[in-house]
Amino acid sequence: MATSNPVLRYTESRKNLTGCVCGLAGLGLVPTGAAGALWPLVVAGLYAAGALIAPPERPGAPAFPSADEQLESLREDLATLRGYLAEVELPEASREALDELAALLDALLEPGWVSDPEHLHVLARAVRQDVPEAVDAFVRTRWWSRVAPGSEPPERHLARQLAALREEAGALAAALQETEELRQRAHTRYLEDRGL
Repeated sequence: MATSNPVLRYTESRKNLTGCVCGLAGLGLVPTGAAGALWPLVVAGLYAAGALIAPPERPGAPAFPSADEQLESLREDLATLRGYLAEVELPEASREALDELAALLDALLEPGWVSDPEHLHVLARAVRQDVPEAVDAFVRTRWWSRVAPGSEPPERHLARQLAALREEAGALAAALQETEELRQRAHTRYLEDRGL
């Protein structure tokens, strides 16, 4: 039981408990006469020795969210991102590419597919950083390109960014599919070998 009061925290500590056990052992020496007239010093000395030899307190390990909790959080963030994308004015080709990318991300975020921390990181980065940044940069640059014509169209950059993100998500989906196929083949081989 953790507490913020330092006196209570020491009372529950290993050092105090070990010192108390050693002090009780010193009290056990009193009836035998081994401690003599200085028994209070013997009991205090044994308590201090016990408190000094006790192992130090270890902090508890931090509790990080599980893969399921991270997936749930990412699904909520994807829903928020979809709401943002619905409000943004985009060219039709970019809108279709974004819808396709969002559908792929949505499929990858279904429970049971992604549990590897590296894959979760790729998905989190796409949902929380890459897609919003690409769209926001397009919206901001598009406004400037209207003021200063003659520059490279921001639609081209957005299309290239979305293509790169789609390729990355597609590679992740392909890796997951390959893993599942290997798992299925291994199970088939196991069942066939077991039948022999």
